[in-house]
Amino acid sequence: QVQLVESGGGSVQAGGSLRLSCAASGYTYSRNSMGWFRQAPGKEREGVASIYTGGGDTYYADSVKGRFTISQDNAKNTVYLQMNSLKPEDTAMYYCASAEGVYFYGPYGLQSFRYTYWGQGTQVTVSS
Repeated sequence: QVQLVESGGGSVQAGGSLRLSCAASGYTYSRNSMGWFRQAPGKEREGVASIYTGGGDTYYADSVKGRFTISQDNAKNTVYLQMNSLKPEDTAMYYCASAEGVYFYGPYGLQSFRYTYWGQGTQVTVSS
């Protein structure tokens, strides 16, 4: 059973930075797709960034492109989301998700229904 544990959320002022971590365990396969999603109160869950751990392919939502960076440390089975130039509209609960042994091309990696495993979420709050 794959387990995902997020950490690194918190409160920051606009323009600040945070780095989220997603530590994974229980994988059968070493090449997986992982995504970061967020959900603000009253809004639908939104795909933010995805990465294929087999080759490092990444994809970003337009709303975060140039500000957020998704990366991996395969030795630690951990995926990161570096968030810079944060805006109040980035405020949300952030979740990481995993699809084991699967490669998602481009925007398909931002579709939540394609993922099997989810973490518990970490809150990010950006004040103006």
